[in-house]
Amino acid sequence: MPLSVDEFLKKAQTLPIIDVRSPGEYAHAHLPGAVNIPLFDNEERALVGTKYKQAGKDAAVLLGLDYVGPKMSGFVRKARKLDPTGKEVLVHCWRGGMRSGSFSWLLNTAGIRAHTLEGGYKAYRNTVLSAFAEPRQLLILGGKTGSGKTDILKQLAAQGEQIIDLEALANHKGSSYGAIGQAPQTSTEQFENRVFEHWRALDPTRRIWLEDESRNIGTCFIPMALWLQMRAAPVAFVDVPKPVRIERLVREYTGIDHSLLVEATDRIRKRLGGKATQDALEALAQNDYATVADLTLHYYDKAYLHGLGERDPETVSTIPVSHDHPAETAQQLITWADALAVTSSSH
Repeated sequence: MPLSVDEFLKKAQTLPIIDVRSPGEYAHAHLPGAVNIPLFDNEERALVGTKYKQAGKDAAVLLGLDYVGPKMSGFVRKARKLDPTGKEVLVHCWRGGMRSGSFSWLLNTAGIRAHTLEGGYKAYRNTVLSAFAEPRQLLILGGKTGSGKTDILKQLAAQGEQIIDLEALANHKGSSYGAIGQAPQTSTEQFENRVFEHWRALDPTRRIWLEDESRNIGTCFIPMALWLQMRAAPVAFVDVPKPVRIERLVREYTGIDHSLLVEATDRIRKRLGGKATQDALEALAQNDYATVADLTLHYYDKAYLHGLGERDPETVSTIPVSHDHPAETAQQLITWADALAVTSSSH
C-alpha cells in the first residue's frame, strides 16, 4: 500500500529509506538519510528510456528485466543490511511508479515488508516547496560580518530557542571567504531538502531564529517562499564595534591556507577596488590579518547595510553589543524577543 508523503516521513524516523533511482538522480538530490540502491545504473536508465520512446512500454520493460534480473538477490541482501531486524523498509523512485513498485514487490517476496511513496520523490519535492509558504514566527539575527552571528545562533539553541542554521546546511559562510574550511556545497535542491528536514521538525507554534542572509549562500539558494518570510520578519541587528569584529575575524582566519585567502580576496577585487585589494594582498603576504579584515570589512559593511536598508525600518531593532560574548548576546536577544512578543500580542 503506497504511503502519503507525511506517512512516509513519519515512518522514516525509525525505518531505512531506499532510493531506487539512478546514481545520477540520487547524487543531484535525495531525501536526507536515504540510501541509494539503484534499480538501473545511469547508462541502463538512459537505454531503457530510449527503448521506451522508440519501441514502447513493453519493449522497455523487457529490457529493464534483462538488466535487473541478475541483480535481484543483491538487492535483497543490501536491503536486509539496512534494517537490523531485516523486516521492514521504505522504498521510493521518481514518480512512485514501476521502479519502486517492482523493487518493493521483490522485497515483499523475500519476506521484507516494503512501503512505497505515493507519487515518489516528485511528490516529496512538492511537499518541500509548499511547506516554506506556511507562516511561521520567524526572527532574524542581523549583524555585520564578524559579529559572530553563527555562534550567537548556537547559543540561542543552547538556551532553548528554535533555530535553523542555513549556513551550516549550505556548507558555506556566505561571503567570498565562506567556502574556506567547509565541505563541498550540494545542489540547491539538496539544500532545500536539508532545510525542510529541520523546518518540519520544529514546533510551528514557537518562534524560529535564522541569520540574515542574501538569497544565495554560496551556490545554494534559499527557497523563495522562505526568503519572502525572512524578509518580512522582525530583525534583531546586533551592532558590534569594528575592532571587536576584526579581532574575531583574525582568530577565525589565522592558520588557514594562504592561497585560499588570496583567491577569496582576489574574487572581490572589483567590489573592493584595485588599491584596497592590492593593500589587502600585501597585508596577507605579511600575515597582517587585522589589516586584511579592516580593508575587506569596508566593503562588506557597506553591502550589508545596503541590504538592511531595503527592509521596512519598522521591522529592524538595533541591539548594541560591546563585547564578543555570544552567550550573553543570546540572553539579550531572548529578552528582546520576549518583549516583542508581548508588544505584538497587545496590539
